[in-house]
Amino acid sequence: MFGTDKYPRIGRLFGVALAVAVASGIGTPGTASADTFVPLPGGVLTRELPDGTVITIRIEGESAKISGSMGATPMHRNVWTTGRGVIDLVGPSAVGSTIKISPGYVVGCQVDISSLSPSENASESATVGSQPSLGLPSETTGAGITLGPGQATARLMLDLEKPDDYGMESHKRYNKVPGPHASVTWVDETFSVDGCGGYAQARSFVLAEVDTTTFIGNLALWGQPFSIG
Repeated sequence: MFGTDKYPRIGRLFGVALAVAVASGIGTPGTASADTFVPLPGGVLTRELPDGTVITIRIEGESAKISGSMGATPMHRNVWTTGRGVIDLVGPSAVGSTIKISPGYVVGCQVDISSLSPSENASESATVGSQPSLGLPSETTGAGITLGPGQATARLMLDLEKPDDYGMESHKRYNKVPGPHASVTWVDETFSVDGCGGYAQARSFVLAEVDTTTFIGNLALWGQPFSIG
């Protein structure tokens, strides 16, 4: 279940596939415990844009609940996630800008996903364009994730439907609102992980793009990785 500033609640998940190197010694394979509640600290990132406008991204109220599948095998997990992504602008372009916000999770099987961002819990290399992404080449759909060792998937959570200029159905994976504030809330959004017999992790992110008359600024905030068994 979702809430956004400008759009009704939605609940479909979409993803972007990602290839990363296998990391050794990151955990012991095992089965996720049933109904394990994981409180998470969220995060905050503040940067100054070229014209002096300050952008702050926050992940708030984040938590996850992990359980095994109905089959109770180490190859399957179910995850329910809750949190809120917030973007605030202060400065010369704050009122006249447009904000695009796109939250999601990276899920990995026997992969150290903590290496996906610098130690300061931030990455300024993400590109949020017409379809915000982590700069990754391919996309998957649906709430089920199938992973093997050394694989990971970045999953964008928004799927906003609206007619395009020709009246055809189009899908946007971000929420676009006028500045200086944007937010997206998700409650008990679920996805399943199948095929991973080893250690698995997940990690939230919020992608942001700020469009003004003179520049486009992109930023990404990463949450804390957590074990899903």
